[in-house]
Amino acid sequence: MGLFSRKKTIEIKSPAKPVKTPVKKEKAAKQVEPTKQTMKELYSAPEIAVVKSGKKEGKKIVKYRQAYKIVIKPLVTEKVSNLGAQNKYVFQVAARANKIDITKAINGIYGVKPIKVNIINLSGKKAGYGRITGRRKDWKKAIVTLPAGQTIKVYEGV
Repeated sequence: MGLFSRKKTIEIKSPAKPVKTPVKKEKAAKQVEPTKQTMKELYSAPEIAVVKSGKKEGKKIVKYRQAYKIVIKPLVTEKVSNLGAQNKYVFQVAARANKIDITKAINGIYGVKPIKVNIINLSGKKAGYGRITGRRKDWKKAIVTLPAGQTIKVYEGV
């Protein structure tokens, strides 16, 4: 145990002239303040692809990478079909999605930019199967209002 009890003496020779250490550019680059995005930049689409083959030749299609993770499925009920007269469509969306994400996703999937997006958080129902009781997942519903004259073909596969 005598390792820590010994004292070592180290001689330090100081140089005649002080040495200047160069400032690292990496530290200066990391301290740059993040830029604030305007609402137009938030709503603008990240990628635009031009279709060169098929029926829609030369048409620009906006792609949003996580669109199908955000918009899970369209809801098809009687109430929703009545909202179609007011140019409103209802979708089940991801629980953490916000209005801007939903707007980008609808624009990316259907090529239509919504005027308004309303979000409703819904709690899961209690479910019982025999002796076992449980609860369904909480989920989020989005009501998307489109501009006049534009529609979405939601009911194709239904």
